[in-house]
Amino acid sequence: MKKPVNRTLFRTTAGLLMLVGFVVSAPVVAQTPPAHVHTERCANGRMEQLLRSRNPERQQQIESLERQLRAYHKQAGARLANDNTVFRIPVVVHVIHNNSSNFVGGANNPNISDEQIASQIRVLNEDYRRQAGTNGFNTSPIGADTGIEFFLATTDPQGNASNGILRKYYSAKPIFDPFQPDDLKLLARISTWPTDRYLNIWVTDTEGVTIGYGQFPVGADTLRGLATNRDNDIDGVVISYKVFGATACTPNFRSYCQGRTTTHEVGHWLGLIHTWGDSICGDDFVADTPPTQDGNNGTTCGPITSECVPGRRTRNLTENYMDYSPDVCMNMFTVGQRARMRAVLQLSPRRAMVVASSGRPLPESETLTVTMVPNPAQNVAIAEVQFKGAQAPTIDLLDLSGRLVRTQTLSSTVSTRVTIGVSDLPKGMYIVRVLAGSEKASTRLLIN
Repeated sequence: MKKPVNRTLFRTTAGLLMLVGFVVSAPVVAQTPPAHVHTERCANGRMEQLLRSRNPERQQQIESLERQLRAYHKQAGARLANDNTVFRIPVVVHVIHNNSSNFVGGANNPNISDEQIASQIRVLNEDYRRQAGTNGFNTSPIGADTGIEFFLATTDPQGNASNGILRKYYSAKPIFDPFQPDDLKLLARISTWPTDRYLNIWVTDTEGVTIGYGQFPVGADTLRGLATNRDNDIDGVVISYKVFGATACTPNFRSYCQGRTTTHEVGHWLGLIHTWGDSICGDDFVADTPPTQDGNNGTTCGPITSECVPGRRTRNLTENYMDYSPDVCMNMFTVGQRARMRAVLQLSPRRAMVVASSGRPLPESETLTVTMVPNPAQNVAIAEVQFKGAQAPTIDLLDLSGRLVRTQTLSSTVSTRVTIGVSDLPKGMYIVRVLAGSEKASTRLLIN
């Protein structure tokens, strides 16, 4: 392993430190964006160092995540490459501001407009879907349409109609620091929706600290067998209001006026690591991103090269959304990054829940029912359990001999969804049994 570089970063996240030997030779269009700001662009790398210092088991959790992803890619690589399923992710935007007039929009106003928010959702879809005719399109042979879409939630957790935007006035703390756990928890206390049903994005003032932070999956639940983080309510993305969306531009942040900070941070939320692996020539665990010495901290789009193998220089993928390049340079997720994000959406129970629920609550049922989705399942199955009122159900997974394989008892809740990790179980038929009060319901689940 290589020792991480001790330097001020603009965009960073978790990763093991290994070498990658893949060369990319696609051309780069030279552009000269405005100068960078001095605020740290992405908090993930420094945050990861803090998390590891506070939790000695975190390195093992990261390594376990990577082992599971490698095994999944080895087992399902061809199927992943040919899978055209579109994953749709419901988004709730929490605008946390200190504007006592509650006036919406305008220059230097943290209470940003609906139009600015809508422009960010548009940019996310342009970038993640590689939409032709937009800044998110590219002609690179390794560029990919990820098949992931985002939409503002249309219902709240109780099933009421919503536009997916919540505005909260909070004057006691004008600036939030994602490096401080108490600040993240405070944001969640001010406003949050269930993070296993929505992608929560908090837009607020982070002046002088960072302009973005995205929670890496391992910090939230993440894959079966990893330790659970009790702070699931802060699982999401924090973005400075000055770089959110593409309809407003703060002079000091002109390099980040196209909404790519959010594209980048959502990439972390979906399990992507910086292209240089947060170390000189580190590993991002994606085979088709070239070996890279460091992020693009400059003001141009390239070409920039690295010498990660002595005597062999390769071109950095400065157009990649997981680099540090100015927004105008960015237009690519690779085929390998696509596969990694889609694997996370299927392997991580919380991420899978967001996709499965699409933000929709389950309605109440007069009688206890249980439905499994998907069925057949390969890695994660979701039990949709419906009943009347509030109950404390127990969900059991049994093999056909009646042997108990998994069990989970919930605290009092209304109709709900429960994830069941099945990637380590033998293929075959299983029974899902739910007990709630005096009622019992069961259904079959095929694992293949």
